[in-house]
Amino acid sequence: MSTDWRRAIETQREEKDRYFGDDPHSPIPDAERESFDGLEYYPVDEDYRFELPLDEYDDPERVTVGTSTDGEQEYLRWGEFRVTVGGEDVALQAYKSDPDDERLWVPFRDATSGDETYGAGRYLDLEYDSHRTNDGNWVLDFNEAYNPTCAYSDRYECPLPPTENWLEVPIEAGEQAFH
Repeated sequence: MSTDWRRAIETQREEKDRYFGDDPHSPIPDAERESFDGLEYYPVDEDYRFELPLDEYDDPERVTVGTSTDGEQEYLRWGEFRVTVGGEDVALQAYKSDPDDERLWVPFRDATSGDETYGAGRYLDLEYDSHRTNDGNWVLDFNEAYNPTCAYSDRYECPLPPTENWLEVPIEAGEQAFH
């Protein structure tokens, strides 16, 4: 496998750390930003990178998702990814805010949530231009899993992963809990 994708993940992480440490719009509270020395990540691991089809639903269902501030947001359940992680078959729902969006949102919790990773779960954003292969498959790369902004400050409202995306397997890839 090419190392280009690995370097791209490492570059994304470096850029995020710079933004979180230096930008006035960083979700890291001002009082903590001066001592911020980067986020914690699992090592990049090709076993958590998949190229696979999305089983799109013929009639996407509207679902209401709770948020970290006891609010609600609506999404369309757009399709399902089926993947084998750590020897276990899992299904993950992919969502869209709007049917015209090209981006897919894949929120999830896993066996590391609340211990090694943020308790409420993590997100994957799949962009049509950068997460599609030439044969039309999607790149589902858990190395890109990230914490929602509410993991850093309670001034943010974040949608929570629906229970249908609570996985029993550990996903030891991507961003770890913020300490």
